[in-house]
Amino acid sequence: MESKVSANFIWPKEFCVEAHDELQAPVVDLDGFLKGHDDATQHASNLIREACLNHGFFQVVNHGVDSSLIKEAYDSMDSFFKLPKERKVSITRKPGASSGYSGAHAERFSSNLPWKETLSLPYRDTTSEHVVENYFNSNVGEDFEQAGVVFQKYSECVKNLAVKLTELLAISLGVDRLHYRELFDNGCSIMRLNYYPLCEEPSLALGTGPHCDPTSITILHQDNVGGLDVFVDKKWQKVRPHPDAFVINIGDTFSALTNGRYKSCLHRVVVNDYKDRRSLAFFLCPKDDMVIKPPKEIVLQDGSQKYPDFTWAQLLYFTQNHHRADEDTLPHFAKWLLSSKTVE
Repeated sequence: MESKVSANFIWPKEFCVEAHDELQAPVVDLDGFLKGHDDATQHASNLIREACLNHGFFQVVNHGVDSSLIKEAYDSMDSFFKLPKERKVSITRKPGASSGYSGAHAERFSSNLPWKETLSLPYRDTTSEHVVENYFNSNVGEDFEQAGVVFQKYSECVKNLAVKLTELLAISLGVDRLHYRELFDNGCSIMRLNYYPLCEEPSLALGTGPHCDPTSITILHQDNVGGLDVFVDKKWQKVRPHPDAFVINIGDTFSALTNGRYKSCLHRVVVNDYKDRRSLAFFLCPKDDMVIKPPKEIVLQDGSQKYPDFTWAQLLYFTQNHHRADEDTLPHFAKWLLSSKTVE
């Protein structure tokens, strides 16, 4: 019997093994930390340290992002993905770009395609220009002007949360709490809307294939459908949706900033045959030209620096032009970077 899933969406069976266990990732209450309470801050940093040493995933509640704003973001996202295909395709992401619409990343790849649609938006801190809002006005159309306002505000709130988390991560590492903040001032982060349609044969396809995020920190809100899995202890484990929480995970860039102490862990999204899934992902990125290297005190403690110094612009170029993100992105990038310098 012929499959209802076309060949370029079918993944090898070993990638699609079903997850049965649930990941034991802490749900960290940020209320005391955000209010400046020392004991609560230390407790939160201890939970985060343990999670990041093991797999790099945790969830946060009482994070300061209003639930009504999150709902508005989902409503606006639903309106966008319901648009006719030809209108969405008109703003397809260009090769090498980090913004625009993508239908299964077919503009970049021809096999092992993800069963999803995405809209990626650039976000940069600026008082003179609302980057996300302007993107909608310039590219999507006047009827989505309010959606631009919603996603601009959402991005601002989540970026603020992300920067606060860099402080908590610094505390958990035992370095100055403001050490990482300057890296992310005026950096161009990425706001991504993900839509995963139901799939008639979900055992053959994946919403997103196994990968590690090359970015610094990912702040994800997932709806109540579920589908996010993390590869820990040699098996896939589910990340249970929590309606009031953001899922936080360490990306390759922040792992390098910790000299590899904190894990950038392999994860994926599975699909189902009963309900569409949506998620809102914010990828915190440093300034393009900022040098990525771990604090001196961590290198001294560890005895050596695990990865060569690099910039986010170099890693982004590598993942857009030379390497499809996977669990070995950082080691492959380090080899590529060193060989490029040798050629120079």
